[in-house]
Order: sequence, then C-alpha cells, then structure tokens
Amino acid sequence: MDKKDGSQLIRGLEGVVAAETKLCDLDGKNGRLAYCGYDIADLARQATFEEVCHLLWHGELPAAVQLDKTTLALIAAREIPRELLQTFRLMPKATDPMRALQAAVAMLGMHDPDATDNAHAANLRKAVRLTSQLATAICAHHRIRSGQEPVAPASDLSHAGNFLYMLTGARPSAVVTKAFDASLTLYAEHELNASTFTTRVITSTQSDLHSAVAGGLGALKGPLHGGAGEAVMRTLLEIGEVANVDAFSDKALAEKRRLMGFGHRVYTAGDPRAAILKGLAEEACRQSGQFKWFEMAVKLHARINAAKKLIPNVDFYSAPLFYSLGVPVDLFTPVIATGRIAGWTANIVEQHDDNRLIRPRGDYVGAGRRPFVPLGQRGA
Repeated sequence: MDKKDGSQLIRGLEGVVAAETKLCDLDGKNGRLAYCGYDIADLARQATFEEVCHLLWHGELPAAVQLDKTTLALIAAREIPRELLQTFRLMPKATDPMRALQAAVAMLGMHDPDATDNAHAANLRKAVRLTSQLATAICAHHRIRSGQEPVAPASDLSHAGNFLYMLTGARPSAVVTKAFDASLTLYAEHELNASTFTTRVITSTQSDLHSAVAGGLGALKGPLHGGAGEAVMRTLLEIGEVANVDAFSDKALAEKRRLMGFGHRVYTAGDPRAAILKGLAEEACRQSGQFKWFEMAVKLHARINAAKKLIPNVDFYSAPLFYSLGVPVDLFTPVIATGRIAGWTANIVEQHDDNRLIRPRGDYVGAGRRPFVPLGQRGA
C-alpha cells in the first residue's frame, strides 16, 4: 500500500533491509547461513563457541594466542555480584526465568565499570563480561528457585561445559559438552531477527550495551521468537510416546492446530541449523537414555511434512536436545540467550561504530482531522 508521500507499508518489515552488517550472511532462498563468511556447518562442527564469540566480536577467527586471550577473559568474568544472588533469593519462586534474566542484566550493568562508556573498546570489554555473566546468572537463578545453592563456576571447563556444570552440579561428558557447544554456536547470530533488531534500535538511541541486551531478552521471550523451542517440547510431552504421534498428528491437522517449530519467515529452502541440530539431538538423546523424544520428533516431522510440506526450523530439534541434556523446559529460551548474547553484543558494537537513529514511520489509518469538543459538550 503506497502512502501519500510515496512510501510503502510493509507489514512486519518483511524483506526490508534496515542495516549493513559484516556479521551474518543469511541466504534464505538457498538455505545457507554464515558468520563473517564462515559456513554455519563448519563452525558448529569444527569450532568452539569461544572461537565463534571471537569471530563475531573481531571479524576473524582467532589464532591460538588470540583464542587463549579471549577464553581466559571469558573465564575471568564468570563470577556475578553477591548482590545479584541475593536479589534472586528475594524473587518469587514462580518468576519467569526470562524476566529474572532481564532484571539480572540491568543489575549487572549497575556493577560494570564500563556501563555508560559506548566506545568500541569498552563495548568489547562489556561483551566479554556479559556473555560470561549471563550464563552464570541463568544457572544461579535456576538453582536458587529450586531450593539449591548456586554452583561456583569451574575455571577448567569450556563455556558450554561450565554452563552444564553450574546448572546440574555434575561435570558433563565430552559428547554432551560438544553437543551443547555446537547448539550455542547455531544460536549465536541470525541477522536482524526480532531480538537482534531490538538491540540495534535501542543502541541507535546511544543507550548502553546492558540496556540493549535487556531489551533483546524481552523480544526473545515471546513464543513467536525464542519461546518456540519450549512450545515444541511441551508438544512432545503432550504426545508422551512414539506410538501416540499418528493419532496426535491426525487430530492436530483436523483441528488446524498451529504447531510451533515448523516453517520460518526467512528460509524458503529449509533452516540449515535444523539439520545440524537433528544430528546433535540424535546422539545426545541416545547417550542420555531419552531417545524416545528424538524418535517422537522425527516421526512428528515426517507426518506434518507429508501433510503440509512444512520444514522444521532450528527450534524443533533443539527441544529434544536440550531436554536430554537435563535443561528444564522453561530454561530453553534462556539457553538460546546464552548463545545469542554473542550476536547481540556484536551487533551492538557494529551499530555504535556506524550509528544512525532507527526511526521508521507509521501508516495512520485512524479518524480524519476533527474539531475538539469540550468535555461538557460530549454528552453521556
């Protein structure tokens, strides 16, 4: 729809290019995804999450010395203020973990020495600190709400391994750690999705990194964005057993029920992350003794695809993967944030480095201009 000034209404900004970026190359037509030129499959299978963080923050894969520096910086930043732990203890036990995480990020900003410094170097320092602290905060809040004491970070574990250790109190196996590490990489960056765009809009006002990330968490919280994986797992739990998939599918299709985890706004040739996660989920579910969730997902995928030609997105197979790793269902979205924080912070740095206030227009469709009527003349 063209407006009087020649501009055009594009609902949901679909297809609108709002920024130039060197971070993410997303080819939806051909189902391809790359970070800074590196194919997502290569990064997920061969790189560590620490390497991917360095790549997004600096534009190049690190040499060994550079990786050591980034890794050590992440490890050094894992501790969170005791005041934040006390805040978690004061929160209602039923507090949504994403709401608690938003509060945590705001509070971490209060304790960050570079909080209001938007210079490039300061933003990179904050990116490292917040990436580490976010993982610790998620696990600490979960354990406190569960009546357990937080597990102190382990300096000899990777970012992925340390997260699972802080969450469960048990040191994860190499296979489990690699699966979780790869999933963090797959979620690390995805162009101008709703949450990343939110962080860039906030950043464009010259607000600070912590405020922008808090806003990104608010966008990620929604079921049409980060909450989709949680919805997928709740569907699998509703089905219960592999033998129930056919009957569930028939009923869902007959009722025209919307099933989360299928289709994607950008990908028309399939989400390349889904295929990688499918393999990771198969191995992790088999090793954990919870293979039925993977079998259930595969069978549901086949039935829905045959009936409606819908292809799973990244959230579909992340559900059985995360569940098999011992991640509670309501922590699926915070786990996505654990990976996406790398991309958010990289986008925030990029936006600050070449900033213009993001200020789109609205297409007014309300009443025409009319005279003001004093209160006493408006009738009952």
